[in-house]
Amino acid sequence: MFSPPDMEILSKFPPQSQEQKMQPRKQGEFESVHRDLIVGMGKWEFDPMELENPFPNNEGSVHLWMGDQDRFVPVKLQRYIAKKLPWINYHEITGGGHLFSVTDGMADTILTTLLNVKD
Repeated sequence: MFSPPDMEILSKFPPQSQEQKMQPRKQGEFESVHRDLIVGMGKWEFDPMELENPFPNNEGSVHLWMGDQDRFVPVKLQRYIAKKLPWINYHEITGGGHLFSVTDGMADTILTTLLNVKD
């Protein structure tokens, strides 16, 4: 499921122990794996397209960061939402996967962007 950029990032981390591999499933298979599928593919209690700007007086801002090679969150969906909700500041990382935020320098880039926002 991980994209090539994600696999490159993961290769830099030490291998997980057996205990670490089992950690996400401590609540059982249904709660850990199937619940994610239900949330991702099921019916939500709200429609994201009906979200209102939480900062209508420009006292804050909303930023959405997305790697264009993310295989967990559909990039087309994020692009669509960002286009339909113009108050979202959309940042798409070319060549980035789901784990783009842990690449060298990306945390600084995100933080600098957020601190330099002029509303």
